[in-house]
Amino acid sequence: MSSAPPRAPRPFQSRPTPAKAAPPKPFRICGLPAVAAVFARDPDRVQRLFYEERHRQAVGPFCARLAEARKPYRLVEKEELDRVAGTPLHGGVVAVAEPRQVLPFNPDWAKRWAAEGRPLLLLDGIGNPHNLGAIVRTAAFFGLDRLVISDHPEQAQPSESAYRVAEGGFEYVQIYRADRFATAVRRLAESYRVVGTALGGHPALGRLTGGPKPPAVLLGNEEDGLPAETLRACAELATIPGAGQVQSLNVAATAAILAWEMTRP
Repeated sequence: MSSAPPRAPRPFQSRPTPAKAAPPKPFRICGLPAVAAVFARDPDRVQRLFYEERHRQAVGPFCARLAEARKPYRLVEKEELDRVAGTPLHGGVVAVAEPRQVLPFNPDWAKRWAAEGRPLLLLDGIGNPHNLGAIVRTAAFFGLDRLVISDHPEQAQPSESAYRVAEGGFEYVQIYRADRFATAVRRLAESYRVVGTALGGHPALGRLTGGPKPPAVLLGNEEDGLPAETLRACAELATIPGAGQVQSLNVAATAAILAWEMTRP
């Protein structure tokens, strides 16, 4: 009885290597406070530095750090700095640097944050990048070190203009992005007191601290407020009462009031 001939060995096929994610496009970070914050928190993200004569002394340590890393820095005239920055509103110094990564929001992490007593500010549809930057600056000022933005199609993302307005705040506030935002908000109620802000006949905003759960407070779009689905996901709705002479506050001013209330002893 004859045996079957042995099979020829299959040619070796290597598994394809997963493609690495492209590095984020660098931002032009303008202004001495914002540039100083990057160098204080994560100087390795800086790729290049441009500055005017008036900031020579202030940026000396930054230049020394870049020289160690063999990265370029240049003293330039204002007209050239205008071109580098893409705007005359650069404050005399521009760092070209990778922006901080926006992390995906995981509601399970929020349980740990709540256990640590950390309040949480969430934005759903804030469309103006200047407002986003102002809110991040406010959050950093009051020590709110994380901010959740939604998957709303109008929600502004970190950008050069937002970084400029934030005055360094993005280096101290980690941004998270939540998909299926209303579902994420509902899950927050397990560990947070979830308060949505809205105009109309809602209770006046009261004290947010001192209860058994830390506050998680939501702000909505500048024109339309929080979407209906998000409003339904909130455990409470509140409004900031005014004199009635104008309809509402700017959303960044509202955020400042809320941040104070969320962090007051």
